[in-house]
Amino acid sequence: MNDIDAWVWWLVGAAGLGIPLVITAMPEFGMFAVGALAAAGVAGLGFGVVVQVLAFVIVSVALIAVVRPIATRHSTQRPQLRTGVDALKGKQALVLERVDGSGGRIKLAGEVWSARSLDNGRAYEVGQEVDVVEIEGATAIVI
Repeated sequence: MNDIDAWVWWLVGAAGLGIPLVITAMPEFGMFAVGALAAAGVAGLGFGVVVQVLAFVIVSVALIAVVRPIATRHSTQRPQLRTGVDALKGKQALVLERVDGSGGRIKLAGEVWSARSLDNGRAYEVGQEVDVVEIEGATAIVI
């Protein structure tokens, strides 16, 4: 196998590693594909098989060692900006109609919501401020 054939084979290997990347969504295959591209570049510059394999291994391992922990950390982080009903939890609301275990109305984030008390034996009168602990459908659960 001459030098031109070597870089072509490395490109074929990179494309071959790209297929399972797309099918399985495992980023490690992409990192190996980048290693194969690096080996193709080294082969294109005329270096021998040993240097090509070393380039493949070094680039692939470096990417897995550096990129994978960063990607894992980002995938396990909670979003800093809460949106939707998650943003309403913990907010204060104003009671518009008496709220007890069976229902009532509150003003939450500028909108009128149906609400009920978390504790069925507890009631909140008009004008009181309550805290939203949960949203169930279109009903705010308050304390």
